[in-house]
Amino acid sequence: MSVWDDLVGQEPAVAVLRKAVEGAAAVLRGERGPAVAGMTHAWLITGPPGSGRSNAGRAFAAALQCKNNGCGECNECRTALSGAHPDVSLIRTELLSIRVSEVRELVRRAAMSPTQGRWQVMVVEDADRLTEQAADALLKSIEEPSPRTVWVLCAPTVEDVVPTIRSRCRLLVLRTPPVAAVAEMLSRTLDIGQDLAWFAARAAQGHIGRARALARDEAVRERRNKVLEVPFALRDLGACLKAAQRLVEAAKEEAKASAEKVDEKERAALEQALGVGTKGARPREANAALKELEEQQKARAKRWERDVLDRSLVDLMALYRDVLVVQTGAGSELINAELQRNIEQLGSRTTPEQTVRRIDAIAMCRDAIEANVAPLVALEAMTVGLFEGRSDGFTIPRRPQR
Repeated sequence: MSVWDDLVGQEPAVAVLRKAVEGAAAVLRGERGPAVAGMTHAWLITGPPGSGRSNAGRAFAAALQCKNNGCGECNECRTALSGAHPDVSLIRTELLSIRVSEVRELVRRAAMSPTQGRWQVMVVEDADRLTEQAADALLKSIEEPSPRTVWVLCAPTVEDVVPTIRSRCRLLVLRTPPVAAVAEMLSRTLDIGQDLAWFAARAAQGHIGRARALARDEAVRERRNKVLEVPFALRDLGACLKAAQRLVEAAKEEAKASAEKVDEKERAALEQALGVGTKGARPREANAALKELEEQQKARAKRWERDVLDRSLVDLMALYRDVLVVQTGAGSELINAELQRNIEQLGSRTTPEQTVRRIDAIAMCRDAIEANVAPLVALEAMTVGLFEGRSDGFTIPRRPQR
C-alpha cells in the first residue's frame, strides 16, 4: 500500500512525483546539485475531469510529509490524505469561483513554517476557478515562497490558469486512464463482477469518480440510460423541446437531492456556532451570516446542476461518437457496446457528415452553458440540431480571455 495507489493508470506522472519527493528529502538533508533535481516549490497538475488531479495533489502532499516518501500507512500519510494534517492545506470550492478572501488566508498560512511536518504544502484543487483578484493575491506567494512551502495547483488544462501563475509552476500532465486499468481498479476495490466493472469503466470514459458511481449505484446507471434515450426520441420539433425540458428538470432534481444532504447540516452547524436560540445570540449578525450561507448554497446548487448537465452532454457525445465509428467502419471499440444494435440503426438512417454536425451541436451546447447561456435555451437549440443534423442553431458568447 502507498499514497499513489489511487492514481489509476498514471504511472508516468507517479514516477515524476516520486523523484520530486526524493529530491525534497535531499533538500531537508542539506544536499545540493543532482540530488535535489526534479523538486520545485510550485506545481501545476492538469488532466481531464476524473483523471485524478486532486488525488495526485493530495498524494504528493502526503509523500512530502512522510519519512518513507509515501508509505500510505503512517500518521503523516493518513492525515495528509484526509485533510487533517496541520501542515497540509486543501482548498477547493463547490461554488462557481474561489474568492480572494479564501486565497489571502491560504497565503497567510503559506508564509508560516511547518508546525509538525517537513513541509508546508498548499493544495489548490480548483485553480481554474480562481477569480482575477484571487489569482493576483496568489501570485506574489508563488513568486517569493517561504523556504519550506510547496504550492500544488490543479486545473483541467494549463490554459485554465492565468499565464503569470502557470509560468512559475512546473507542469505535470495526467492522461485519461485506460479502460483496462479502471476496470481492474473497480474489480479490486468493489464487490462487483467483471462485466459490470468493464461497463462502468467504458461508460465513464476515464473519469474515476464517475466509474465508481456507475459501478455501485443502479440509480446512476438508470439516469444515464434515460439520457441516452434522447437521440432515439427526437421525432419532431415538439419532441426536441420536451427532451430539453426533461434534461433540465432531471439535472435540477439530482442537484437538489445532493444539496439537501449537506445544506441542512451546514445551516444547523452555523446556527449552533452563532448561538441561535440562546440568550447570547445576536439576531442581526446571525441573520447576515445565515443569508450569506444561503447565497453560497444557491451558487453551489447552480454549479452542481451545470455539472450534471455537462455529464449528460458528455454521454450524448459518446453515443454519437459510437455512431460515427459504425458509419465509417473505423473498427474502434464502442463506448456504449451494450447499445450496438440501436447505434447501428441510428447510423443507417444518417450520414457521417450529419453525425459530425450533431457532435458539434453538443459541443456548442456545452460551451454555451459554460458561458452562462440559460441551460434550457442551450439544450433546446442542441436537441433541434440533433433532430435536423445541424449545429448552427445559435451563436455562443465567447468567454473573455484571461
